[in-house]
Amino acid sequence: MYSADENRYNKIPIRRAGNTGFQLPAISFGMWHGFGDTANYAATRTILLHAFDAGIFSFDLAANYGPGSGAAEKLFGEVYASDLKPYRDELVISTKAGYHMWPGPYGEMSSRKTLVASLDRSLINMGLDYVDIYYSHRPDPNTAPEETAQALDHVVRQGKALYAGISNYDAKQTAAMVKVFRELKTPFVINQVSYNMLNRSVEEDGLLTELRNDNVGMMAYGPLAEGLLTDKYLTGVPQDFPLHFTSKYLLDGGTEALTKKINELNQIAEGRNQTLSQMAMAWLLHDPVVTSVITGTTNPDHLDDNLKALDNLNFTQDELDAIDKIVQG
Repeated sequence: MYSADENRYNKIPIRRAGNTGFQLPAISFGMWHGFGDTANYAATRTILLHAFDAGIFSFDLAANYGPGSGAAEKLFGEVYASDLKPYRDELVISTKAGYHMWPGPYGEMSSRKTLVASLDRSLINMGLDYVDIYYSHRPDPNTAPEETAQALDHVVRQGKALYAGISNYDAKQTAAMVKVFRELKTPFVINQVSYNMLNRSVEEDGLLTELRNDNVGMMAYGPLAEGLLTDKYLTGVPQDFPLHFTSKYLLDGGTEALTKKINELNQIAEGRNQTLSQMAMAWLLHDPVVTSVITGTTNPDHLDDNLKALDNLNFTQDELDAIDKIVQG
């Protein structure tokens, strides 16, 4: 029978989302890749329990993760039922709805019907009575933000979610949602977006400032830019590198220029006695608006390597300026 490491809460910093009561480990565990229908249950159990023992109590899912609707949620639900259920009050379990989940007009986006129906499915998939945070996974261009915000408020008042969140919303879209959340007094705590040293779109559109002013947090996904911010591509970035849709523009200047930036960033990391990936994760956390960074892996050694980023979260102003100059050059 599994028994969690008694020292798990002494291993990872815990950060607060703005001035809310919502707190997360500095690194959360995401089940976006590698946890679908073909995933190995034993390997999944090993990595999830390893993460919890390491101090990661935040597990991030979505209705469409797998790939395949509900696949990752069902896999998580199996491990939860067999090992993690006794720790439910310690866990932060989140899920989302918005990307394609089932056929028909209500199988995606963020209408009231879609969000309510998807959460009901997710709770069944994971064997839960509630999730800690429920996200609108993406803004819906054809649905008023009032309807989406009211739907999230509705499931919170039902007790099916404790907090409301949004994901992939820019500064203007976030401000529109915050306005309604405040009117409804909804416990809105976080926006989950793509953010890393190379992809600075959240800075450029003012989202970081918006979240800071709103006293809520950010959860950053894609911290390693699909692997670009590792030592794998120091000798060259392939022309067909599979970037996330939020980071496609990184190849606008060509692969040679991108490779040059990666190598220059790696030199700074070496000066900090960190790998490039460790510095990339630490860099995100130097801003207190970033409550947590999502990492996802099926390899315990890779997870441990990422966690070493937390050994040095301090940056000198010279280091920050040098990083900015490289990225913006």
